[in-house]
Amino acid sequence: MGSDFQRTLLWVVLAATCFMLWDNWQVYNGKPSFFQTTAVEQTAQQQNAKNEPAQVNEPAGSGAAAVATGMIQADHPVKLENDLLKLNIDEQGAVVTRAELIKERQEADWTEVGLAGMILGKTPKELKNIVLFNVTPKHVYVAQSGLIGGNFPNHKTRFKYLGTTQSKKQDAELGREVTVHTAVFEATEGMVTVRKSYELADGHYGMTVRHEVTNGSSAEISPSVYYQLTRDGGKPEGESSFYYTYTGPAIYTDEDKFQKIKFDDIGDKPNHQVKADNGWIALIQHYFVSAWADVRGQKQARQHEFYTNKLADDLYAVGSIVRMDKIQPQGKAASEAVLYVGPQNQQRLAYIAEGLDLVVDYGWLTMLAKPIYSLLNFLHGICGNWGWAIVLLTCIVKAILYPVSAAGYKSMARMKEVTPRMKALQEQYGNDKQRYQQALMELYKKEKINPVGGCLPIALQIPVFLALYWVLLASVELRGSEWILWVQDLATPDPWFILPAVMMATMFLQMKLNPTPTDPMQRFCSSGT
Repeated sequence: MGSDFQRTLLWVVLAATCFMLWDNWQVYNGKPSFFQTTAVEQTAQQQNAKNEPAQVNEPAGSGAAAVATGMIQADHPVKLENDLLKLNIDEQGAVVTRAELIKERQEADWTEVGLAGMILGKTPKELKNIVLFNVTPKHVYVAQSGLIGGNFPNHKTRFKYLGTTQSKKQDAELGREVTVHTAVFEATEGMVTVRKSYELADGHYGMTVRHEVTNGSSAEISPSVYYQLTRDGGKPEGESSFYYTYTGPAIYTDEDKFQKIKFDDIGDKPNHQVKADNGWIALIQHYFVSAWADVRGQKQARQHEFYTNKLADDLYAVGSIVRMDKIQPQGKAASEAVLYVGPQNQQRLAYIAEGLDLVVDYGWLTMLAKPIYSLLNFLHGICGNWGWAIVLLTCIVKAILYPVSAAGYKSMARMKEVTPRMKALQEQYGNDKQRYQQALMELYKKEKINPVGGCLPIALQIPVFLALYWVLLASVELRGSEWILWVQDLATPDPWFILPAVMMATMFLQMKLNPTPTDPMQRFCSSGT
């Protein structure tokens, strides 16, 4: 256990560090992570082995691929809003073409505020509300729905706007009476009439979308309702260049749980589960999400067929097809779903659908990150400020890990005590490395010293603090949250670089207070702490 072993271990640590940096660089450039590729490929192989691409028994040209095509228009908007959302629902298909989040503002560019803005001579731009759904020459993001299985109204049919009504209801989630705003649209194709309504209650980012189908023909019909999210593959406007976050579709079922599908992976052959009795679809970006899910508490299980499609260059769709009951001539049937468009608030999402809170994705650190987030949320409930909640959380994590850190410090201290004897052994045996290593091993055994005892505690702490980092990165609650004096937004860098300067000063002071160890292994471990 001499210098050769120590040198080898240092090279291993250095190689592992370089590999981690390379892996993060791959992820930043949109390529799959080494740590996730194997699991994803195995899952895809298992799914492909047991699931052929599902087909809906419909007339040619009316399946998932057919409903996903067509030009997206936004020329006849109808406005629907509550205290959180402003929606545009276009009469062309009764499609949601714009969703503005009234209480969520864009983040300021760090180069335009604080010290950087002063040095560069920039002035902050006016911060507008976050807009998720939108149709512009550079960006397309909409929520579509309609009927398939025959000559039925779909998202390319011109609907007629029948008006907007308001009513009162007792809200179980909020525990109070709320106002419900309902916009109603109607269209008829092939003697089949669809009345589509959007019910948006105050205090909610989720709305109930209802399709009421009337069969005016003389034959029985078997329609299905499709729910679809369509988006280009670009990154959200204003996304930070300091870190990588996932943007793209996701599908959830009870069987295969949470599945992310990158835009680049969308092709002819699905790499996700195709059929299930439950589940939801979503489009995820940093802090925000849109999703179609079943209505909470729905008693009857419904057959879902999930699909992804590349509609055109840089235009993609993810959707689900839900079968309805057969409708006799002059009969009626209805189907309901929830459309959520808003921030990734885990409590709200978990209430809407099982597993929907998983869109706040912590990757392989989820097992650690979930309890950390729960503790952070609990601390915020006590102190009422996210900044101080983070401080308390850090103190608690450090206190929990103190025994591990103390063990590392003790090991380093014992190594420091025997350093003079190690030097004496080195001088005694000179270039005879074999005898020197034997003598060193005997010394370690006699003094009961683990030469890597200072490094192992650090390795145990790394996953915990990585999980803490991802929790802080993914928590939408930190957006726009004030802390102290100059820190007005915990989701953006310190505008005056005061906290980084304080951290650098304390690290420099710590280095000065700790004498430099002579043993290379001890030197490496002490620098890590």
